[in-house]
Amino acid sequence: MTDKSTKLNPRELAADLDAFEKLLPAIHAKVRLAIVSLLAANESLSFIELRGALGLTDGNLAAHLRALGDAGLIRQRKTGNPSKPTTLVSLTAGGRRAFTRYLEGLAHIIKRHR
Repeated sequence: MTDKSTKLNPRELAADLDAFEKLLPAIHAKVRLAIVSLLAANESLSFIELRGALGLTDGNLAAHLRALGDAGLIRQRKTGNPSKPTTLVSLTAGGRRAFTRYLEGLAHIIKRHR
């Protein structure tokens, strides 16, 4: 952790502010961070797999997926039987980049304040 009596110089402060800017609010919510983390480790997951892994209700998961979709971080597609399709969820290329930036920002903050 940094010494509280030590002042940050402007360059260090700018680096800290840049790191905080990388913490995209759409990802920063606890459940959304869990969703994005799971999707980053997998090419895609079904709605049912996500729901089970996270212990969420259908409505709660749908709301979080909608927020991530609105931010352009994930995509959802229906596959399989048209009468009972499976919804697959995956990160977009932009979502993967955003998650990488998020992790970089978080790593900077952790390193700086240890």
